[in-house]
Amino acid sequence: MNDSEQQGARAVIDPSAVLAPGVSVDHGAVIGPGVVIGEGTVIGCHVVVREGTRIGRGVRIDDHAVLGKLPMRAAASAITRERELPPLEIGDGCLVGAGAVIYRGARIAGQVMIADLATVREDVSIGERTIVGRGVTIENRVTIGPRCKIETEAYITALSEIGEGCFIAPSVCFTNDNFLGRTKERFRHHKGVTLERGARVGANVTCLPGITIGADALVAAGAIVTRDVPARMIVMGQPARPVRPVPEEQLLDNQEP
Repeated sequence: MNDSEQQGARAVIDPSAVLAPGVSVDHGAVIGPGVVIGEGTVIGCHVVVREGTRIGRGVRIDDHAVLGKLPMRAAASAITRERELPPLEIGDGCLVGAGAVIYRGARIAGQVMIADLATVREDVSIGERTIVGRGVTIENRVTIGPRCKIETEAYITALSEIGEGCFIAPSVCFTNDNFLGRTKERFRHHKGVTLERGARVGANVTCLPGITIGADALVAAGAIVTRDVPARMIVMGQPARPVRPVPEEQLLDNQEP
């Protein structure tokens, strides 16, 4: 018996799943049909891995995480579509926290950390070494670049784009609907928030739909962003207004690797 068979005796592993040598599956886990798990990966208690999910080498999945969940579509949903989705892909060396939910159709690059109770929806791409904090929600059709930090309880709305090396502080809220869910006109104007390379957003900031925050810009804590933010500029206030340039020593290109 290999490691997965010994430690997963009380788990449910579909016969078509492929588990590489050194995979550990703890009790109560469910591994669905066609799942592929790379060498040395550790699956915690009561983890659910849905059909077709691909997990790389040396990944740690903590207790009660759900991987490859199918989306649900409400009758009034503006963004979610009923269609066939590709399997969830999780790269080598990732960490997935307890109770995290990652949907089918997401693509997670190597060495990403997705902390406890975070949710990552379908059609989301997350670049390598990015950190997704505890309780973060990333809605569908979002692209996140490498080496970003998205802190506790941030909300990343659908249709948003986040570039390389961005920082998003706790309780930041992105929005994508100026019509607040009323009238069919809203379906023509849905647009998320764009953060260009190295942009930083402070705690409790709210960004209105369609806003672009320029490269290396900084939005101060508590601001309400109602218009585009110029690159390398600090903005603050409600509504946010430019106050001064970002110091040269704080620019992304001037940081140590």
